[in-house]
Amino acid sequence: MDFHDIKILSPEISMGALGIIIILLDMITNRKGFLATVSVLGLAVPLGFSLYLCGLVDSDTEGKLSGVYGTVLIDQFSLFFKFFILGTLALVILSSTDYLSKMGRLRGEYHALLIFSASGMMLLPAVTDLISIYIAIELTALPLAALIAIRRDSHSTEAGIKFLLLSAMSSAVLLYGMALIYGFTGSTEIGIIIERIAMLSADSGPFGERVILLAVVLIVAGIGFKISAAPFQMWVPDVYEGAPTPITSYLSVASKAAGFAIMLRIFYMAFGDIRIDWASLFAILSAVSMTVGNLAAVIQTNIKRMLAYSTVAHAGFLLMGLAAVGTQADLFETPMGPGSVLFYLVAYAVTNLAAFFVIIAIVNSTGSNMIRNFAGMGQRAPVLAIVLSISMISLLGIPPTVGFMGKLYIFSAAINSGLTWLVICGVLNSVVSAYYYLRVIRTMYMSEPESDTSIQIGIPPRLAIGIVGIGIIMLGIIPSAVMNAAEKAVIVFF
Repeated sequence: MDFHDIKILSPEISMGALGIIIILLDMITNRKGFLATVSVLGLAVPLGFSLYLCGLVDSDTEGKLSGVYGTVLIDQFSLFFKFFILGTLALVILSSTDYLSKMGRLRGEYHALLIFSASGMMLLPAVTDLISIYIAIELTALPLAALIAIRRDSHSTEAGIKFLLLSAMSSAVLLYGMALIYGFTGSTEIGIIIERIAMLSADSGPFGERVILLAVVLIVAGIGFKISAAPFQMWVPDVYEGAPTPITSYLSVASKAAGFAIMLRIFYMAFGDIRIDWASLFAILSAVSMTVGNLAAVIQTNIKRMLAYSTVAHAGFLLMGLAAVGTQADLFETPMGPGSVLFYLVAYAVTNLAAFFVIIAIVNSTGSNMIRNFAGMGQRAPVLAIVLSISMISLLGIPPTVGFMGKLYIFSAAINSGLTWLVICGVLNSVVSAYYYLRVIRTMYMSEPESDTSIQIGIPPRLAIGIVGIGIIMLGIIPSAVMNAAEKAVIVFF
């Protein structure tokens, strides 16, 4: 590894160094609250390196930088997700400060594991080798398993073990798919895989060869676990309920984004010539995920489990965007499909983080995740109730929120690709989701409060809630900046 490779990996290297610094500081200081400040301020270093790489990419004639023996590619796509993960991580750390006051000596491990996991998520969209992809996925998953079980009570430990075991199973399935691709093409490099698959004759059946069909199914199953898409969502409700709520928020947003990033990278680069075939697979998974997620969410009485099934449904909306790009007649002219996926990820991140940040503040006071215990929050905590209401409305997809714009872009891309039936399915599922999203709002404003005590939260969580709350409305009114950045990021596939 030479200086160029170090430069290419500088954001991830600095993230790893920050995690080590947090551990060392935790060993020598008794001021555990100071670790959150160091963590947030320390993110300025990988942010600076990412901006530096952004400048190098913009100045390069090909618009990309390659390093580490051709296994890491820095382009607008990978940079988009670096900024996405860094922003999400900073907000989650800010929202965790009040929650961590109950964890005592585990704060150092909490922040370090978050940072180590984020370094894997930042690396994942940039790698272009199947083995490197697998390593980056494990670097992401293992710290998450420890974070889920960090409370070490019965619920948290059970959730951590479930996540670890099922994550291992999904990784094994993914690895089998990658092994088949290697056996068929003789390479693990995406660039070479593209050339070998392109040599398949057009009349050799779906996906060119049966082995490619099997490999695609296994890879989709492996990554489907990471993005919590049906029918691979069996771990989601128990893990979301048992994990610490800040980790649930991080898992629902950052992990999903990293999974979709690598899915875009693999399927639009390695399997681009058979996109019509796998687009049909994604369309079916999209309809199943939306339907299963929404129907299961309707009967939930625990708000974390409700949002767990909600994230399954939103994985279905994101898969609609993947299916839409795969069926476009001329990908070189219309990057709206993959751009809509990236925009929807931002919209979902802002909206879901807002919901979970408010839930953290309320549950810290009430001690219960049950929806009925949110009764009267419109009186006890009017600002928190407003933000949670806005987030529910955005998840439902009502203007002028960013959730509405996200669904508008996704539906438009699907209609342009001839997936009208899938859009109808999405609209019907949005109607179903209105029941459980609006139920939360009704409980907060139309039910009598159990107590008159106001909800008290610290300054860092207020800041995090304020940022995402304003973001829901601002990005809904002015979405062009994010959409332009998303389309610029995905142009590398065309």
